Amino acid sequence: MPVVDLVDVTSIKALADGAAENIERVIVGKRDVIDLLLVAVLCEGHVLIEDVPGIGKTMLARSLARTLDSSFKRIQFTPDLLPSDVTGVSFFNQRLQEFEFRPGPIFAQVVLADEINRATPRTQSALLECMEERQVSTEGETRPLPRPFLVLATQNPIELEGTFPLPEAQLDRFFLRLAIGYPSEPHEKEIVRRFRAGSPLDELPAVLSQSELLACQRLVRDVHVADVVEDYVVRLVRASRLHASIELGASPRATLALYRASQALAAINGRAYVLPDDVKRLAPAVLVHRLITTAQSRLRGRGAANVLNEVLAAVPVPVEDVV
Repeated sequence: MPVVDLVDVTSIKALADGAAENIERVIVGKRDVIDLLLVAVLCEGHVLIEDVPGIGKTMLARSLARTLDSSFKRIQFTPDLLPSDVTGVSFFNQRLQEFEFRPGPIFAQVVLADEINRATPRTQSALLECMEERQVSTEGETRPLPRPFLVLATQNPIELEGTFPLPEAQLDRFFLRLAIGYPSEPHEKEIVRRFRAGSPLDELPAVLSQSELLACQRLVRDVHVADVVEDYVVRLVRASRLHASIELGASPRATLALYRASQALAAINGRAYVLPDDVKRLAPAVLVHRLITTAQSRLRGRGAANVLNEVLAAVPVPVEDVV
């Protein structure tokens, strides 16, 4: 039987719907992307948004921070950015005659790492501890980051000059990878109308309090996952490691991410239990960026997304009762 009762799930769905509708006042026609972003928020996971310029990646991050009534910082990643520019720096206060720590922009609840692949590997590595352990270690002292804590990173998949590929250790720490995509013609017309007199972001209210968000994050972890669905999640991830076209498959961290994301998606949809369809819908966003295909597959033009589709088709979907 489901651990979370129907009343709790209804509350999560109502709060998530309110947050999504609020973001939609700024981001037009992208409800699927917004729902997946809220899945990451409910699971305290970080998101990599990979898309071309001008799509609304920064606007989406700002809209989310406003909706959640959270502190927001934007870090523009460049080749000359130093790790201390992200985490903070200690300086000597002459008035107090002692060293003080000046927190960097990572000490915010929603952090936009803009064009993250333009920073050097040394600077990118400054995010590893922050993203996984929600803390910063400097000068021999460990400082906790605020909660909730979410890193939204962006990168342009087209322009590769002057960029540094994200290391696998960092890619694996991103809960989801999303692409916003171009709007349809009717939605683009609606964007023109809404932004004609100014940005709707300027008047966007907060609709979800910190206490409500933290309560939802706790409840989501208790959404029921039947044994057959749990086995399905594990088999999918393991199949990604055994596929002939995969050089490096998904990690156990990916298994946990797919499991928890499925719980959050079920709750957003008003269900106290996870369906196999939840797992299949989330698998591309959770797994593709964690897979490395073989050189032969890349030469044939078969990327990780193609291989994952083969994995999804090959692993049997459970048909037993999942409630």
